[in-house]
Amino acid sequence: MQHLDISVVSQAISWLEQQPVWLCTVLDTYGSSPRSPGAMMVATIDGNYCGSLSGGCVEEDFLSRLASGDYQAASQVIRYGAGGLTPNVTLPCGGVLDVLIEHLPAGEASISYMRTLEGALTGHHALVKHLTLPNVCSSLETTSFASSTQVVRDGQEITLHIAAAPRLLIAGLSSVALFCADFASALGFEVLVCENRPEALDNFASQLKPSITLLRQFPAKFIEQGGCHANTAIVALTHDPRMDDLTLMEAIYTPAFYIGAMGSQRNSDRRRQRLQQIAEFTSQDLSRIHAPIGLPLGSKTPAEIALAVMADVVQQKNRVRQA
Repeated sequence: MQHLDISVVSQAISWLEQQPVWLCTVLDTYGSSPRSPGAMMVATIDGNYCGSLSGGCVEEDFLSRLASGDYQAASQVIRYGAGGLTPNVTLPCGGVLDVLIEHLPAGEASISYMRTLEGALTGHHALVKHLTLPNVCSSLETTSFASSTQVVRDGQEITLHIAAAPRLLIAGLSSVALFCADFASALGFEVLVCENRPEALDNFASQLKPSITLLRQFPAKFIEQGGCHANTAIVALTHDPRMDDLTLMEAIYTPAFYIGAMGSQRNSDRRRQRLQQIAEFTSQDLSRIHAPIGLPLGSKTPAEIALAVMADVVQQKNRVRQA
């Protein structure tokens, strides 16, 4: 299953072959809000839409105004919530939402624009997007990695730093992996699970939620084929050296911001020795591996271990963002 914003862009490209679309991007949230800056929705004038801005609080009002002929400028910002341009719509959570609306005409120019955004969201690179209200986007420039979409506003000038949603690659199914997948999905990660062992698939695959992608292949092979970008965390959670060691050997060569493997301190030390002997990794290479994995919470149960893992992953992700 695709991350929601990737689905939004893909749907926009499809619609733009026949009709104009309105691309909506959350710029700022104040107070409680279910969607973060950078979240997107795309809509057509006949009421079709993909994505969301608020989890359902404002979409109906937006579509009604769109059908009435509003939002014809190439770009504009509207506010939902107290003191907004649409004060008749109150967010149940009490928050305030600023939304950038771009009117994109049908045709190749708009499709090319959306394909460039698609490249950033699928992890090939990050972009800086500039526009001056009420004009069209003036530039999309490749930039360095960022762990989340960032927004800068200066009067009518808007700059968005667009990057892929964080990805969690889980190497192998286990009871801990199931809880990690659920926690990561709730935290907004794109979650991929690589597993090719028949017994593990029989025991755990049916318990994965629809929002989680199961890839029935060896994790190291997926990583070798370029399955990880700079906004990826790779976690090996099986206690199976055949799977975990090979996963780590490939992960070291990726730009992933987090690499970790489950196991006690003793087992982790033995693994490092194996990797040093077999793959000739340096101390600097091995320092990238979080093992024992996770924050030291004194975790005992699978759910507690998974919580410690995801707490460590999120901490590292946010450190990268703030660097």
